This record gives sequence, structure tokens and C-alpha cells, in this order.
Amino acid sequence: MSKPEIINNTQDNLFKSRLSNQLNPKHPLVILSGKINWTSLEEKFGVMYQAELGYPPKPIRLMVGLLMLQHMEGLSDEAVVAEWVENPYWQLFCGYDFLEWEMPINPSSLTRWRKRLGVEGMEEILKATIQTAVVTGKVKESSFKQVIVDTTPMEKAITYPTDSKLLNKAREKLVNLAKKQGIILRQTYSRVGKIAVVKAARHAHAKQFKKMQKHVKKLRVYLGRVMRDIERRIEDRKDLQAIFKHYLTLSERLINQKKNTPHKIYSIHEPEVVCMSKGKASKRYEFGCKVSLAITHKEGLALTSLALPGNPYDGHTLKETLTHATKMSGHAIDRSFVDLGYKGHDVEGTEVIMSRQKNLSSSLKKALKRRNAIEPHIGHMKQEGKLGRNYLKGQLGDQLNALLVAIGHNMRLLWAHIYYFFTLVKILLRQLHTHNQPMAI
Repeated sequence: MSKPEIINNTQDNLFKSRLSNQLNPKHPLVILSGKINWTSLEEKFGVMYQAELGYPPKPIRLMVGLLMLQHMEGLSDEAVVAEWVENPYWQLFCGYDFLEWEMPINPSSLTRWRKRLGVEGMEEILKATIQTAVVTGKVKESSFKQVIVDTTPMEKAITYPTDSKLLNKAREKLVNLAKKQGIILRQTYSRVGKIAVVKAARHAHAKQFKKMQKHVKKLRVYLGRVMRDIERRIEDRKDLQAIFKHYLTLSERLINQKKNTPHKIYSIHEPEVVCMSKGKASKRYEFGCKVSLAITHKEGLALTSLALPGNPYDGHTLKETLTHATKMSGHAIDRSFVDLGYKGHDVEGTEVIMSRQKNLSSSLKKALKRRNAIEPHIGHMKQEGKLGRNYLKGQLGDQLNALLVAIGHNMRLLWAHIYYFFTLVKILLRQLHTHNQPMAI
């Protein structure tokens, strides 16, 4: 793949005026576009490309800017590209000084771009937002010494799991794969399988659980028959065995798993999903992965956001979270504030202050009261960002989405900081002007 394009704004356009001459220079995105170190990001991501023949890739600044804007607004790939065409401030933020009338990329390019960057690339963008926060005065470097750490579930984009739906979906996957490979099965159970799923759901809704279990048992039998039929037909075909291995293994686990089976399967296309019970009245169970967050104690700037597979105990994740936050900010953390879920942590070299901790000085007692300040930040990440539902596939998708959530959160904080700064300046100037006006006679 050849080197990416470079956005060239040096030459004037006879039929277009520059956006920088028309747009509000005090708009937060205009100011942020000049504060972010785009050159550093282009140099770091430019090594991912090789100088070869072919159509040149899209500019790095465009792709990074689209990711920032997408997660700042919580948009889909299609929506962010469509909005980019209509919003001249977004175009200027991504480095274009002349208005563009066409979509800059195909939305699917963002999928490939995320995979190309990987976790290390997302970490570089997160570092850039943290450095920009220092440059704009949103945070001081001394703020990185005190952080608040907490964990929260990040739900995966899966349907609510039930035995009947999972068993029927596994059967459908095997039947479709067999059809794709040209294998003719003795029976597919497509019609009776759908009927059994519907009846199981109706009996469950009516709390007729014994009748529901009869239909679940039927679905388990249907899946087992399809499995054995496929295994007999590919017994002497090593190539087909490799193709069917994944779904046959999942199907066998589904048939054998019971209510208290450890490491249960809750989704066919996302088998790594775990069940987390939070004890909430509105939502008893959440299916996805745990995310560990660290924000600055005073401003709430996100220093790290780590996806933790396997639902580990909070106390065992604190050391990794603080180490990653130190790596992102470039400053050692002296003190962290946590809740009671972090008992038994193994952190050394950093003072860990827990909720309800006794024998604290008055200043630390006051600082500990701000531990709960992380909760509204998590709420904003879930409602305005994409922490509430993750649409990226696999464990890599969990890691990328968690980091992108932190990037989007920091971008919203920076936007608000610049906006309210100029709003305050306007108010002060208006008051000063009113105070200096001569009195009417």
C-alpha cells in the first residue's frame, strides 16, 4: 500500500473561499484543530504504510479526526461520514480549508482503520487528547498525581440470552454452514425449530416453566441430531473438520451447559461475553465485559479505559489500571481513590484511599468525598459516548471501544472547556461595558 495522501491547503481556489476566513475563529473545534499535535500523529501512524504503487490511502489527519468526532458525538460509522459533509467545522477540524461536497470515505474504511491502528494506535490518540488538555489549560500537570478509579460493565451488542434462542441459533449456524459447503443433511429442523422457540417464549412469559422446558429439550435434541449428522459426513474430511470445528465446539458446550455451569456461552457470535450481576433494580444482569476507568481527581479527564475480559475482581485490576494511566499521562500517580470493591489490592508505591477509610486527615476526608464524582462521568460515557453498548466485534473490539470511549470523553471535556471560557469572557465584557456607560440625564 502506498503512502497516505497529504492535505494541501497552500494553493488558493478560484471558485471557493477558505473556511478559515468564514467560520467563527472562537468555535471550540477551530481552536482544538490548532492545539492538537497532528504532525506527531501523522509521523507515528505513517510508518504503518509502505511506499508502493497503487491508489494512495486517505489522509491520516482525516481518519484520526473522524474517529475523534465520531466518539465525541456517539455516532455510527455511516452517521459520522454523512455529518462530516454537512458540517464545515468538522471539515476544518480534519484539515480541509475548502468546503467539500462529497463523502470523504466509505464508512467501511473506519472499520479497517481501527484494525490497522490497533490498541497501540488508540493509545497514541488518547495521549494526544491528554496533552491537548494540558496545552488548553483544562488540566494542570499536577492533576495527574491524584486519580479516581472505578469499574463498570460495557454491554455488548447482543440479544438477551435464553437457552431456546441460543440452541436454535447454533442449529441455524451449522445448517447454513453445511449448505455453504455443499453438505446435504438428513434433516435441518428449520420449521419445527422456529415453532419450538416461539412456544418456549410464550410459556416463559406465562411463567409455565415446565412446559417451557419441554420445548427447550426439543431444541437441544434438534441441535444434537444436526451435530451428529455433520460429524458423520465430515469424518474423513480434514479440511471440513477445520471449518466446522468452531461451531461444533460451541454447540457441544451449549448442549452440556446447565444453570450453574462456569464460563457459560451467552452469544454465538460473541462467545467471550460474560454475565455481570450489578444488583440494579432496573437491570439485574448485563452481558459484555468489565471496563476499568481512571480519571483525574479534580477535572475528570480520562487517563485510561481498559477492557478486562473474564470479569476479574476489582482489586486485582487496580495495579494494571494505574500502570496504564501512568503510561498515558507520562506522570507518576501518587494517590488513587477507590470504592470498597478494591479490598485486597496489590498496589505498591501509590497511596490507595478507600471509601469509609478511617483516621484520615481533614484534607483527605474532603478529597475522598469526590470519589463519587466518577459516577456522572461514567453516565456521560454511556449516554453520550459508546460505553453503554459496544458494537465492535471480539476482544479486540472491546479494547478498542474502551479506549475510544475515553478519547470521546476527553474531546467533550475540551470542547466544553473552550466554549464556556469564551462564554465567560463575553459575559465579563458585557458587564464591563454596561458598568462604564454614562448615566442618562
